[in-house]
Amino acid sequence: MTLSGSLLKSTIVAALGGLLFGFDTAVIAGTTHGLTEQYHLSPKFLGMTVASALVGTLIGAALAAIPGDRYGRRDSLRAMAVLYFVSALGCAFAWNWPALVLFRFIGGLGIGGSSVLGPMYIAEIAPAAWRGRLVGFFQFNVVFGILLAYLSNYLLSLAGFGTLEWRWELGVTAIPAFLFFLMLFGIPRSPRWLAEVGRVDEARAVLQLIGEENHEQRLREIVESVTHAKAFGKEALFQKRYGLPVFLAISIGAFNQLAGINAILYYLNDIFARAGFGKVSSNLQAVAIGATNLLFTMLAMSVIDKVGRKTLLLIGSVGTALCLAGVSAVFTTHQHEDLLVWLLVGYIAFFAVSQGAVIWVYISEVFPNAVRAKGQSLGSFTHWAMNALISGIFPLLAARSGAYPFVFFCLMMIAQFFVVLFIYPETKGITLEDMQKRLEEAQVAARR
Repeated sequence: MTLSGSLLKSTIVAALGGLLFGFDTAVIAGTTHGLTEQYHLSPKFLGMTVASALVGTLIGAALAAIPGDRYGRRDSLRAMAVLYFVSALGCAFAWNWPALVLFRFIGGLGIGGSSVLGPMYIAEIAPAAWRGRLVGFFQFNVVFGILLAYLSNYLLSLAGFGTLEWRWELGVTAIPAFLFFLMLFGIPRSPRWLAEVGRVDEARAVLQLIGEENHEQRLREIVESVTHAKAFGKEALFQKRYGLPVFLAISIGAFNQLAGINAILYYLNDIFARAGFGKVSSNLQAVAIGATNLLFTMLAMSVIDKVGRKTLLLIGSVGTALCLAGVSAVFTTHQHEDLLVWLLVGYIAFFAVSQGAVIWVYISEVFPNAVRAKGQSLGSFTHWAMNALISGIFPLLAARSGAYPFVFFCLMMIAQFFVVLFIYPETKGITLEDMQKRLEEAQVAARR
């Protein structure tokens, strides 16, 4: 199947939520010094400032399934765009520290919601053969947003805004948020959601619009899956028949953050400063890290439907563990600081080509239609809960010893390798409806 213009457009627009997700996530790295001076923050309160957005993200991820099921994935993404916009302007004009924390919390609601709704929308419009690459485009936009945030911070650091620099860095997000809101009016609803609410003719029209070659057969499969789900009434997520998908969503969400990725992205400038780099130099090093993230995410997108999700996760576990061990050694011995940048570049490369690209694809694939929105929320909630916990604690641990957090992250990647090797199923090239059947069979086999 070739990609239709409508399918490509819908994917790009929905994935813009990922760009805002990445931009809003990483832009804080350039503001930590300014915020610390502006509000006289201790390491504890700096951690609280960073983690305030993550509290909102937790709530946004946990509750996104409600509007996603009631109003549809597309229309709910519009609400996320509004939250991003309000947060950006609020942070830029924050009159005191509590106001800043409040508006970062609002931005977190948008991040959490879009991390659930964006991949879910793309997974539901994508054909099986292209699903990994198209949902992976959401992650591409996440890392592109991270790169843009680092580049924006670097350019603004050269502009001479002084004490106002952090306000510009946080406020510039309003521009892409407004564009995202407008562009969402030009894409169709999810055909699977339309079928779930009984609008079958509209679902058929969307399948034709996005270029589904066997749209009648695909529509029958979707309707049968929806009918099967409705026969069970309102499905509870936490029951034995969904035990394996629930474990997969929780574990991949947790391991994604136990790799240390967001703690490193949030505090990247501080990590470089601890190794002796100046502020402008740290911003420039961050751009290099962001570019590496983007390059290897593109590589992952090109091979994810050929190599498979499981293989990429295994490769990433080994590579990130080795790089994290090297970073730990640098901070333990206080020698070879010049290698820090290269070790972090290697770490980012292995992360981007593995769990960075796989997580949102995998979570969107392993749940049946009846509980997909709830399952997507669960995986995303776990991801952000671990993110909030680790990012809030990181400054305190790093203040005691720069090596401690990286040793822990290394051990977690070793554990991930064995969990993926023995438990995770491969999902490449399988329709969502067939995936539902296979996971149910695996669940039955495991109970025997």
